[in-house]
Amino acid sequence: MSFINDDFMLSNATAKSLYHGHAEKMPIIDYHCHLSPQQIAENIQFRDITQLWLVDGHAGDHYKWRAMRGNGVPEEYITGGTRSPWETFEKWAETMPYTMRNPLYHWSHLELKRVFGIDKLLSPATAREIFEECNAKLATPEFRGQSLIRKFNVDIICTTDDPADDLHWHKMIADHPFGTRVLPAWRPDKAMAIENPTEYQHYIEKLGQAAGFRIDSYSDLCQALQKRHDFFHSMGCRLSDHGMDTFYTEDYRDIEIELIFKKTLIGMTPSPKEVAKFRSAFLYDQAVMDAEAGWTQQFHVGAIRNNNTKMFQLAGPDTGYDAIHDLNMAASGHKFLDRLALAGKLAKTILYCLNPKDNAVMMAMAYTFNDGTVPGKMQFGSGWWFLDQEVGIRRQLDSLSQLGLLSRFVGMLTDSRSFISYPRHEYFRRILCDVLGSDIEKGKLPASEMDFIGRMVEDISYNNAKNYFQF
Repeated sequence: MSFINDDFMLSNATAKSLYHGHAEKMPIIDYHCHLSPQQIAENIQFRDITQLWLVDGHAGDHYKWRAMRGNGVPEEYITGGTRSPWETFEKWAETMPYTMRNPLYHWSHLELKRVFGIDKLLSPATAREIFEECNAKLATPEFRGQSLIRKFNVDIICTTDDPADDLHWHKMIADHPFGTRVLPAWRPDKAMAIENPTEYQHYIEKLGQAAGFRIDSYSDLCQALQKRHDFFHSMGCRLSDHGMDTFYTEDYRDIEIELIFKKTLIGMTPSPKEVAKFRSAFLYDQAVMDAEAGWTQQFHVGAIRNNNTKMFQLAGPDTGYDAIHDLNMAASGHKFLDRLALAGKLAKTILYCLNPKDNAVMMAMAYTFNDGTVPGKMQFGSGWWFLDQEVGIRRQLDSLSQLGLLSRFVGMLTDSRSFISYPRHEYFRRILCDVLGSDIEKGKLPASEMDFIGRMVEDISYNNAKNYFQF
């Protein structure tokens, strides 16, 4: 039997029935990813498997990069840009056998099987033939970017976009549809990043140009963002996303925020206390904007970034040198959500944590603010980044089940820059079905309710997201 077989990750007959009878057939809504809208619009033809899988400029797969470094591969084969595509791929093939029990071992072989129909284990012995077979297929129209997406029955993709973006590529995709809707998602992190005044000044100028007027005050900033928010809404956007280390809930006065903003615009570096106050005001105002537009807001919290100074200077951000933070989330998170609830401005919300110690904290926090207006209004999001592997997914499902309603969960996302990461949805669905199937076979759930549980699997796989986001 091949490694990636029909019953991969399914440990019992009931799990197999749930997966093959219900999960397997459902379309995908990838409501948070980092695919390039330009590459989708241009229907990119990848040069080779190395570009697709490992290194596309600096927008490659930092999961694989971390593993390669851990296996002793020099940086020149990773982000150095001095080695040929074959030499980089060969180093990944050498690393592959050493990734056993890392999710990369499962994901990579799933992708080889599902995308390329290659049912071989990647190793130094098979590297050359796999490299050549993948490259030959990538040279054909059936393996261009849009076809790769359609191969996985993807209904909707939400990219990650800055408020200053003109959404040119989204317009092009909408004018030339290919069967998958590609919608923008609002990521205003740069508009909050006052800690570096020089970079912030350049960004505010760019945002002002997009909004059509000069931004000289915090009030102007809010007006500019509202104008861009309205434009994103007209382009089908229904989600925002914020990447933060923690929630910011400092008390502040409006006059303080104006002064902090103006100091930053003239090049003065704000103090840590001023940064925290500004972020508190900014996040609150953004959340109100989302609530008034009927959007869903997402908060990805718990990352500590750019920790290796030497490598950050060499390779830049998002290259595999971020890690799990260890901050307390409970008090600040509840204070943030409570402010919005008191004002009647709490939008549908998804909370994601990067530290597994916070699973129960985040889940309990979310359900403290459900108000009966929308099923599953407050969500504990899927396993993210360091937690989207089997153990992380199972723990997230357990926390969600024990403290809330698994049946209302909006399911998995890729959070990926790769056109072929969609087998991660399959991976999640197989784990979900294995969890439920095991409970049924152990007598923890009634076998007589298989029809309902089957529908629940379909809902978590697709229907809940479709109904929740209202694209």
